[in-house]
Amino acid sequence: MKNKKGKVYIIGAGPGDWKLISVKGLERLKKADVILYDFLATDELLRFAKKNARIICVGKRDGMHLKEQYEINKMLFKYAGSGKSVVRLKGGDPFLFSRGIEEALYLKNRGIDFEIIPGITSAFAAPESFGIPLTRKGRFSSVAVLTGRKSSGEELDAPKCDTLIYLMAVGNIKKVVKAVVESGRDKDSPCAIIERGTTSGERIVTGRLDTIADLADRFSVRPPGIFIVGEVVGYGKRIYEHKYKKR
Repeated sequence: MKNKKGKVYIIGAGPGDWKLISVKGLERLKKADVILYDFLATDELLRFAKKNARIICVGKRDGMHLKEQYEINKMLFKYAGSGKSVVRLKGGDPFLFSRGIEEALYLKNRGIDFEIIPGITSAFAAPESFGIPLTRKGRFSSVAVLTGRKSSGEELDAPKCDTLIYLMAVGNIKKVVKAVVESGRDKDSPCAIIERGTTSGERIVTGRLDTIADLADRFSVRPPGIFIVGEVVGYGKRIYEHKYKKR
């Protein structure tokens, strides 16, 4: 009798609201023998795990890594190699500003079967949850999704696009704003920080490039959140006015 072959499912948990995980992702989660999850993968999803599933938090936050990436890779290899169905549950989409690609390559190079199941990124979901479109036909046609923090110390990117969306920018907002202004964007350009988008604790702070850093400090905005710059921000109050009445 042949040994059962294990498999790893690299799954995007979505932007915060657990119901935004894909049907396919949830199906794989329910059947998993082992689940390795991040801090940004909502805990509410873990209640769907099998009673005998092994559930391991391997999350990372600024200043705290429960597991280093090489350890996570080895755990995926070990459990799948022993015939287990393994879910690697990651916040948002597993390939957007995530190390999902490193995990996939590691497994590929070692002959471990795996599948990538996309997730909804907060870069799209958070603005939409506050009625902010990323584009509009005939007016705004370009979008850039960027990192608000580079570990290498390189300059932050601020391309010529109608809409800029920064992830991991909340704790580095002054430097992000500086990069955007230096790229030629007007200081009075509308922008917003959306904190914990799609969750019950979601909140938005709107302003201009020359005011948003002070507003973020005044209202004690904290990660996780996204920073969006562009004229599209102005549509939010027209679509979901009630969501803008509290901070």
